[in-house]
Amino acid sequence: MSDLTYIPVLAQLNDDFFGNREGAADRCPGNNGLCPGWIADNFSDYLHPFWEHVLLSIVPLAIGFVIATSLALFAHRYRVAQPFFLAFVGALFTIPSIAFYLILLNITGRGFGTAVVVLTAYTQVLIYRNVMTGLQEVPAETVDVANGMGLSQRQILFRVELPMALPTIFAGLRIAASSTVGIAGFAFFAGAGGLGGEIFSDPAFKGNVVTASLLMILLATALELIVLLVQRLCTPWERAVAT
Repeated sequence: MSDLTYIPVLAQLNDDFFGNREGAADRCPGNNGLCPGWIADNFSDYLHPFWEHVLLSIVPLAIGFVIATSLALFAHRYRVAQPFFLAFVGALFTIPSIAFYLILLNITGRGFGTAVVVLTAYTQVLIYRNVMTGLQEVPAETVDVANGMGLSQRQILFRVELPMALPTIFAGLRIAASSTVGIAGFAFFAGAGGLGGEIFSDPAFKGNVVTASLLMILLATALELIVLLVQRLCTPWERAVAT
C-alpha cells in the first residue's frame, strides 16, 4: 500500500483528536464539544463569566474574613459568647446552598448582592473556628509572661496572641477560599452569573463542563497560593525557624 494512502486517514485522526480549527464549531458539538479546537475557538466566551466568578469569590471572602475575625476576637474577649457565635455560624453552614440563594431572592432580589450575602455566610464557620482555635492554642505561659512584662490585654492580643495564631488563621482562610469558589458555582441561581451558569446551561455538553470546571479549579488553586504567599509574608519568623 502506498504511503499516500495513509494521508487521508492521518488527517481524519488529527481532526478527531485535536480538532480542525476551521470546522471545529461544526463537528465538536456532535462530540459534545470535547476537543481542544472547539474550546480554543470559544474560550473568549468564558472570560466574562470567569471574571464574574473571581469577584464572587474574592468579595465574600474578604467581607467574611472581617466579620468572622471580629466575632472571634469578641468571643475571645468575652468567652460567654463563644457557644452562641459557634452555633450561629454553624447553622449558616448547614443551609443548602441552592435553597439559601432561593430564600434570599425574596428578600434581596436577584443579582450580585444576594450571592455575596450567601457566600459570605458560608465563610463564617470556616474562618471563625480557625481564628478561635489559633487564639486558644497560644500557650498560657506565653500570655503570663506578657502580663508580667506589663502589657495590656489589647497589647497581648495584637502583639502576642494574634501573631502566634496566624498560621492557623491562614489555614482556615485557604479552606474558605476553595470552598467559596465551589459554592459560587451556584450563584447563577441568584442571577449573579459566574462559571456555574456555563456548566448548568447544558450539562450534557462536555465542552462547557470541562472548560468551566478547569477554570474554577485554576481559580481555587490561585487563591490558595495567594493566601499562602500572604501568610509567608506575614509570618517571617516561621521561615527563620525552618531555616
